Amino acid sequence: MKTALPSPAAPLKIGTRGSPLALAQACETRDRLAAAFDLPLEAFEIMVIKTTGDDAALIAKDRPLKELGGKGLFTKEIEEQLSRGDIDIAVHSMKDMPVEQPAGLILDCHLPRSDVRDAFVSPVLSGWDELPQGAVAGTSSLRRRAQLLNRRPDLRVVDFRGNVQTRLKKLHDGLADCTFLAMAGLIRLGRMDAPATPIDPDIMLPAVAQGAIGVERRSADSHVAEMLAAIHDTPTGQRLAAERAFLARLDGSCETPIAGLAELSGSTLRLRGEVLRPDGSEAIADDRSCPIEDGAALGAEMARDLLDRAGPGFFDWRR
Repeated sequence: MKTALPSPAAPLKIGTRGSPLALAQACETRDRLAAAFDLPLEAFEIMVIKTTGDDAALIAKDRPLKELGGKGLFTKEIEEQLSRGDIDIAVHSMKDMPVEQPAGLILDCHLPRSDVRDAFVSPVLSGWDELPQGAVAGTSSLRRRAQLLNRRPDLRVVDFRGNVQTRLKKLHDGLADCTFLAMAGLIRLGRMDAPATPIDPDIMLPAVAQGAIGVERRSADSHVAEMLAAIHDTPTGQRLAAERAFLARLDGSCETPIAGLAELSGSTLRLRGEVLRPDGSEAIADDRSCPIEDGAALGAEMARDLLDRAGPGFFDWRR
């Protein structure tokens, strides 16, 4: 039985970045809303919004993301249009979202989470243990860089920025022996033909909120709130509450190598967290469980304890 809620007179405007993955996520959100309310696709309009981060990435192709301004670079313009009412909702990759939203905006709708794992991508090898001494690995993620160097300090890690298609082309062009991508992105793009091997989270703990899509709205828009409630996935929301509380307490940004994953089993939530020195020389991890409703509190507590164990200057780059 379809949820009954009258559609707005004008199409619901969905804001998104213009990358193929971002568009796939916006289309998934649109399709879920259309199915929930038995609406035609014409009842929605996908609005592509260029962000400061998109321009900066094109201009400064060889500079790390942390030097360009971090995660907020890829959300600022979208959230400004949402606040003004130019769009009705904004669709985001949750692993790229700052832990705080601008005043008047709320992020309380999450689609069912996809595969959380990272993927080792190489045309000839199935894992980094097969890489020869001194091989070149490409990644733009400080987390992946630190985790990789922690396990294989002999490797040379080079910056590999761009969307999935760009990074696969760089790999094909021989700019690195391997790279790393999120399995969720490959799945959503239908790129299971890529030479990718999933990495067990016990080996490489993923980024906080990896594989999750979030839908942001104006907090005062009750009509949109009711629509989004129909497609919200409660288990994903419960897992992200713990992971993002962990990230928030750590003051996580693109400059801090942090990994975290919450999983549910019955009424229990298991949270694993890891912080690393940016050069990979040290990693500190924790693994705890609690009732699901206490997940956010556990995330904050685990983060505080990891910070105490790490001590001052842990995230500073060693020269």
